Amino acid sequence: MLTQRLTFAVVIVVAGCMAQTTEPSGTPDMKVAAAPAKVFKWKMVTTWPKNYPVLGTAPERFAKAVNEMSNGRLQIKVFGAGEIVPALEVFDAVSRGTVQMGHGVAYYWKGKVPEAQWFAAVPFGFTAREVNGWLHYGGGLALWREVYKPHGIIPFAGGNSGTQMGGWFNKEVNSLADIQGLKMRIPGLGGEIFKRAGGVPVLLPGSEIFTALQTGAIDATEWVGPYNDLAFGLHKAAKYYYSPGWHEPGPILELMVNEKAYNTLPDDLQAIVKYGARYSNQDMLDEYTARNIEALEKLVGEHDVQLRTFPPDVMKRFRELAAEVMKDERDRSELGKRIYDSFMKFKAGSRAYFQVAEDAYGEVR
Repeated sequence: MLTQRLTFAVVIVVAGCMAQTTEPSGTPDMKVAAAPAKVFKWKMVTTWPKNYPVLGTAPERFAKAVNEMSNGRLQIKVFGAGEIVPALEVFDAVSRGTVQMGHGVAYYWKGKVPEAQWFAAVPFGFTAREVNGWLHYGGGLALWREVYKPHGIIPFAGGNSGTQMGGWFNKEVNSLADIQGLKMRIPGLGGEIFKRAGGVPVLLPGSEIFTALQTGAIDATEWVGPYNDLAFGLHKAAKYYYSPGWHEPGPILELMVNEKAYNTLPDDLQAIVKYGARYSNQDMLDEYTARNIEALEKLVGEHDVQLRTFPPDVMKRFRELAAEVMKDERDRSELGKRIYDSFMKFKAGSRAYFQVAEDAYGEVR
């Protein structure tokens, strides 16, 4: 009997110990220290001046959102143009792994990756709404990632300004004759079209535009739209402000991630980067829509800026040349042809839909 009682007592004690090991942590005498979460510290370089309105602040907001969503496990420090690398070397810095991320616009890398221009701004191409549809639901993003894959970069859409302005000119443009020999800061495919029309395209980072226009090094410049143009004070260097922005109807800003760095992240942090980019992409467009309304009123009402529209013959010639340039880009490579085919198919469908939707509504409201 004594033996039985002792055996029973041992069973009770063991069972009690086993029960304790399954108790939730937090019991005063049962706390189990959790392993500290690994913290990833990344650097992002941009093509914009530090904290420049919207273009420069959007990467900062992206970094803040990622930090909050990851509970501090992924921390991204943002550097403006020139702080680590010059504006036009952002792509190389991300590709080499010098930094983990970059923010810019793809036409700056056309010398290294000609096909990248399709994912920046296509003259007479998509608006912001259309390009987002093509990228995320029309196959565009998969093609973009195929373009960047050999360079070890994963691209994400990281913002959009909406349809831009046609630019600032120090004299009126009344016909195609006024384009001849005109030196204009205009990058990407728009620059090639301007060149074929008889102009002289110049590639400059944003930080150099005002001085170049003010000193006469260039005769005209495009930048973004009223909000950013006002911030740069471009109205102090040129009088005539033209629309529409035929060269950048829905330009894509990009968030570039070094592929090796991205693959070191656990699945949840990869998802935070992915969906953080989608947030940043829409947030930039929302802000530009609101800020441009206010800034245009100020430019015209307070600074006496002279709004102009490009003459019909200029627009007609630019449109003809755009078709030629796009076909030339198509013929560069097999990948270029697939991008062109995808782009044009989506554009045709979008045009048919918008004619009975947005465009039709715009006519009657």
